[in-house]
Amino acid sequence: SVVTIGNFDGVHIGHQHIVNRLVKQSKLLGLPSVLISFSPTPQSFFTHEKATLSNFRQKHQLLKKLDLDVHLIIKFDREFSNMSADDFIQTILIDKLQMKFCLIGDDFRFGSGRAGDFKLLQDTSAQAGFKVENTQSIVRDDCRASSSTIRDLLAKGKVESAAKMLGHEFSISGKVIRGKQLGRTIDFPTINIPIKRKISPVLGVFAVQVDIVGQSFNGVCNIGKRPTINGENILLEVFLFDFDQEVYGELATVVFKQRIRDERKFDSFDALKAQIILDTQSAKTYFN
Repeated sequence: SVVTIGNFDGVHIGHQHIVNRLVKQSKLLGLPSVLISFSPTPQSFFTHEKATLSNFRQKHQLLKKLDLDVHLIIKFDREFSNMSADDFIQTILIDKLQMKFCLIGDDFRFGSGRAGDFKLLQDTSAQAGFKVENTQSIVRDDCRASSSTIRDLLAKGKVESAAKMLGHEFSISGKVIRGKQLGRTIDFPTINIPIKRKISPVLGVFAVQVDIVGQSFNGVCNIGKRPTINGENILLEVFLFDFDQEVYGELATVVFKQRIRDERKFDSFDALKAQIILDTQSAKTYFN
């Protein structure tokens, strides 16, 4: 096989370039293309929790669109984290995958203590019978395309700039759950989607498009802890325009179009309702 390795969070334009190069090489050699990622990510396993740009379902679907043959997910646990870099190359890449071509970043580290790198793969390649190639960075708007840069853009509410670097609009998917139905009491019923990740890359109020039950609807969302009701967990609440359907349990994809404001705490539900009216007007102005 031909192989690349990484987290590929968000499958941004830099990742797309790598996968396209991998697929091209796989066709030249007549071998399957394999992308290795890890669950959980090494960063989260070692408690360096970060906001993720895509959940497993989204990442897998984005990779599938790029004509990749195999998305191999390795369970990252204590035993695997203790595997030496040499053992990883021999056991996983050579014995199991019979790797003939490896496409990897020159800053990629692997194996116990992060001892493995591009140079180790190069040094091993001739004797083991595979070729190794360095991935090239992709630049957009004078910035290197990277998941960390995109996370920074989203944290600042710059969803349009993030979309350019992602190569697609940022979205969050999940199944609609039954909430406390407090929105109904102020004439703004919402669909609620739990955020399973501990840290969300976006917070605040946004104009959004929601794809659900085979249709697309415009709306306004709040993503955060809902300080007005002293909420503790991050929740995505969306008020959809011209929508009146029961969709509990349905998969919804919320596409973030434009940031409207920060989330904040209000002294009363009346004050919250007045602000939601303004937020709704802002969102409708955007879509118009």
